[in-house]
Amino acid sequence: MGDKGYGIDANTVNFMAGELKGVSNLGIQISVVIGGGNIFRGVQASLEGMERASADYMGMLATVINALALQNALERLNVPTRVQSAIEMRELAEPYIRRKAVRHLEKGRIVIFAAGTGNPYFTTDTAAALRAMEIGADVILKGTKVDGVYSADPVKDPTATKYSQLTYMEVLKKGLGVMDSTAVSLCMDNNLPIVVFNLRGKGSIRKILEGKKIGTLVRGDNDSGAKKKDK
Repeated sequence: MGDKGYGIDANTVNFMAGELKGVSNLGIQISVVIGGGNIFRGVQASLEGMERASADYMGMLATVINALALQNALERLNVPTRVQSAIEMRELAEPYIRRKAVRHLEKGRIVIFAAGTGNPYFTTDTAAALRAMEIGADVILKGTKVDGVYSADPVKDPTATKYSQLTYMEVLKKGLGVMDSTAVSLCMDNNLPIVVFNLRGKGSIRKILEGKKIGTLVRGDNDSGAKKKDK
């Protein structure tokens, strides 16, 4: 939604498409899991009295709208793209089939996974971790509005410090807002690294994949220990 309070901002979608095209041109296989909070937040609706499962399904449908918007922006840049939905809607998207998704990636197409896991009570974070493991991804890049993981909300607390690296257990024990605990646990069980970074930074995705230190890296205990640096 960019700087808007609701909906889809065309400039933001076009920016994201351009960033993904730049990485795709490197020959890197890319899949995208996209949320729907700019249109509908199931958790918030459930807090306001809506039955949770229904609210979550509505949130999943919102992710399909965003996926189609991103697909359209990518295809206008001549980037071959496929949307796969966990909720079947053949007129709009392919049903999610793991082997077919892998085949698309092998052919150089960007695959956008929509509708979460297809089940209520699971977040977009969990869907991202699940799909990443199913397709054999090397890393999850989680794009946010801040440039990494902080000890507190840097917008509200000027003394908040940024972590350059964390372990999965540190994220869980400290209750840091990297991803929800289910998603972090899935990544920990399968030793799948996570990089949290500012999605609005031009060229950030490419820099991360080129090995530059951008954002916060979350990985296993067997790797070098977590480091914290001043904001």
